[in-house]
Amino acid sequence: MTEVKGNRQVGLVAGTIAFFAGFAAVALYGTTVHKIEPILHLNIVEVAWLVAIPLVTGAFLRIPFSALVDTWGGRRVIFLQLIISIIGVLGIISTLYKLRYLSDLEAYWLLLLFGALAGTGISIFSSGITYVSYWYPEKKQGTALGIYAGLGNTAPGIFTAIIPYALLSLGLIGAYEGWLAFLVAMTILFVLIGYDNYYQQLLKKGYKPDEAKSKASALGQEVFPTNAKATLKYAIRKWQTWLLVTMYFTSFGGFEALTEWFPTYWTKYIGISLLEAGILTGIVYSLLAALIRVLGGFLSDKFGGERISIMSYTILIVGSSIMISAHSLPFAIIGEIVMAIGMGIANAAVYKLVPKYEPDAIGGASGLVGGLGSAGGLILPPVLAYFVLTLGKIGYSLGFSVYMTLGLISLAFSVVLWNKYHKFKDKIRVIEATTQSSDKKLT
Repeated sequence: MTEVKGNRQVGLVAGTIAFFAGFAAVALYGTTVHKIEPILHLNIVEVAWLVAIPLVTGAFLRIPFSALVDTWGGRRVIFLQLIISIIGVLGIISTLYKLRYLSDLEAYWLLLLFGALAGTGISIFSSGITYVSYWYPEKKQGTALGIYAGLGNTAPGIFTAIIPYALLSLGLIGAYEGWLAFLVAMTILFVLIGYDNYYQQLLKKGYKPDEAKSKASALGQEVFPTNAKATLKYAIRKWQTWLLVTMYFTSFGGFEALTEWFPTYWTKYIGISLLEAGILTGIVYSLLAALIRVLGGFLSDKFGGERISIMSYTILIVGSSIMISAHSLPFAIIGEIVMAIGMGIANAAVYKLVPKYEPDAIGGASGLVGGLGSAGGLILPPVLAYFVLTLGKIGYSLGFSVYMTLGLISLAFSVVLWNKYHKFKDKIRVIEATTQSSDKKLT
């Protein structure tokens, strides 16, 4: 059919490119803050808020943007998010150029403001999830979304690893100018190849909803957008949504928080260089957690999201206990790796469960789970900083007790969903057995 464009594979590639570009803002200040800190004379809590600020908009804007995909279409929504992010990076560059003319307080608040705008790119996660979900049937969404989120999630790790080298070769402003060039290039690429799902394309061409749905179904589309406000209200009313929000707060929000926090942990507590901290944060932790999410999506399709989430949160708890006890580099690296494995697999497992429990409200549920869940990236860095402020240097290790607690709660919620799902399956088996017995009697 020539009146529609794109296919599943292209939709997945386009969504992943946009998410990769926008999600890089998780690392916006994580490494460069150590260059900004002495210039603006920041304390540990001010540093924590600066590295966390992109996650404010990155978290809470996921809810409206994800729901808007149902009304506006993912192409338009994601493009808008990328443009706002570009404006934020431009503002950061402008502020850095004018540092000598600004007071420390003025510069700090401007960096907070433009960091928040740049963080809009992070919110592409949920709108992209919705965008990709409409291209794939439910039985393939675990793998598709695992690839989308897994590859997109590599951005913070890659940027955290290369920024220290960019700082050495290009300087502080040059590093952000390189970031801006990359963001603009990825935005142009998304516009060139990104198309809405068949149903929304047909609606924009003037087809009535029933006719558009029929034509899109003939082309293989199985999941369709509904009213944005209705999907959000429906998702809010379901108790499963709030369990998934909490689970995602732990795994994905926790992942974002540690991507920002680990450079400070490695340099201030373990005592290694900024270059070494960038490698341990970007490659060993963030990149591993991102890539293993692809495996998590495959395992969730094969064995079920509930079972894999139970396994992954157990791994996270083990990793957190190692980090609490770690006072040396080798032990801390082991704990970091175990946490990365648990968080990465858990992220995939949770988003396998979103379309399963919210098949009629994917946009609203995706926004709530992604938006409120990722708020962990905003809340946890300052919490970890307060551990240090209150307890001194030992607070760097004891702060991971927060992750152990959240892991235990998420493990319990995973078990609740597992029990609920299997009770439901048992009811279906009873109904099927009763129906078969009745049929035999009739014959």
